[in-house]
Amino acid sequence: MKVAVFGAGTMGSGIAQVFAQAGNETYLYASSPDSAQRHKDKLAAGLQKRVEKGKMTQEAVDAILNNIKIEEKAACADCDLILETVKENMAVKKELLKELDEIVKPEAVFASNTSSLSITEIGFGLKHEMVGMHFFNPVYAMKLLEIIRGEKTSDAAYEAALAFAPTIGKTPVSVKKEVPGFIVNRALLPMLNEACVIVGSHIGSVEDVDNGMKLGCNHPMGPLELADMIGLDILLNVMTVLHSEYGEKYHPSLLLRKMVRAGKLGRKTGEGFFKY
Repeated sequence: MKVAVFGAGTMGSGIAQVFAQAGNETYLYASSPDSAQRHKDKLAAGLQKRVEKGKMTQEAVDAILNNIKIEEKAACADCDLILETVKENMAVKKELLKELDEIVKPEAVFASNTSSLSITEIGFGLKHEMVGMHFFNPVYAMKLLEIIRGEKTSDAAYEAALAFAPTIGKTPVSVKKEVPGFIVNRALLPMLNEACVIVGSHIGSVEDVDNGMKLGCNHPMGPLELADMIGLDILLNVMTVLHSEYGEKYHPSLLLRKMVRAGKLGRKTGEGFFKY
């Protein structure tokens, strides 16, 4: 199978890795081929560390990197799956997919890794089928893959997306009816947001909240540590979508908004609720 991944950041590179690891010819795209190559080099450096720790063989790493291609956009024309993981902005996603809609072969499936935006709206006006394929970070380690059906997603496209999951080592969760936040984020992110509210209201410290949930609810990671791992900007984006769709119950925490404005986004910036 030929796969094209658009967006070469943390999620895009991770998605490209799992497809390439499963033996698929995988095209990785960023804002330019040079940018995509830098992201591939960063991925290669991370994989090399796993070799040094004895967690992967050099042969396995070489096979992954050989399957990840850096090409011009036209090279994706005969890909079987187009998966976008660009900026979580409806206009940005629609502009990219509209361009690809004219390039890619008709039978290809289009997919979005969006964590909260409407699959139906993303795919509106496209000739290609659109389905949601929501991966979780870190992609190489997390087994879950949410498959989301939009209002105009056909049975064939939906079943094809479900069938992709086990071929790349993922267990699919089927979201048969599109709703904002899907399943996991609909349940999880309001809890993380409420943890932010508790700290922002001086009810408990960051450590108190995380220890309380780990020791009292047997969570392997506290909600604020998890929020840092996800990225506070991602949390805010999803909560903003949930708030606009569902109402005041999902209002983003004031503390969360302040931290994002200050650039304290979690692990990726070196500081969030914790310092890294």
